[in-house]
Amino acid sequence: MNPDELAELIAARRSNIFIDAESIVSDAQIDQLVTAAQWAPNHKRTWPLRIAVVRGDSRRALGEAIADAMANRGDDEAKVLKTRTKYLRAPVILVVAAAVGESVNETEENKYAVAAGIQNSLLMAEAMGLAALWSSPAKGANDAITSFCNMDNTDHVLGLIYVGHANKEAPVATRPPVRVTFLD
Repeated sequence: MNPDELAELIAARRSNIFIDAESIVSDAQIDQLVTAAQWAPNHKRTWPLRIAVVRGDSRRALGEAIADAMANRGDDEAKVLKTRTKYLRAPVILVVAAAVGESVNETEENKYAVAAGIQNSLLMAEAMGLAALWSSPAKGANDAITSFCNMDNTDHVLGLIYVGHANKEAPVATRPPVRVTFLD
């Protein structure tokens, strides 16, 4: 791949929730998405990436666990109700978390590494012709999510990634110019 092809892939990537919930994402494709995430830069090689692959009936159970945590927090009833079924929108949900570090600084760097890994996975999904959307976890639901996913209770969930085949293309979003300062 040359730089122009890479730039084209990066520019083509879109957050797309228009996913066919009945589409098939193979184990091989999931492995490629996970492997791409693991290749992200990682300060001091702490290997903080934690991923749970949620499929089938587990998607509904994930929604229930998160919705229950939201209800216990007193979140809006309509949002809680929507959460109970929203993870059924895609055939695969990747729950992505960062492990805690040995210091506050290392914990923060671990989050950066995992966020870079998520971008790698999103680009891999685009390259494979899959639709993907990075969704933030509900506030106050981290413990419910890590418990559901058999992760450590100290792990920090950075995203729930919807993955599947698109049933509609996402609209093209224009980007504003980047604010760049050159210092010579």
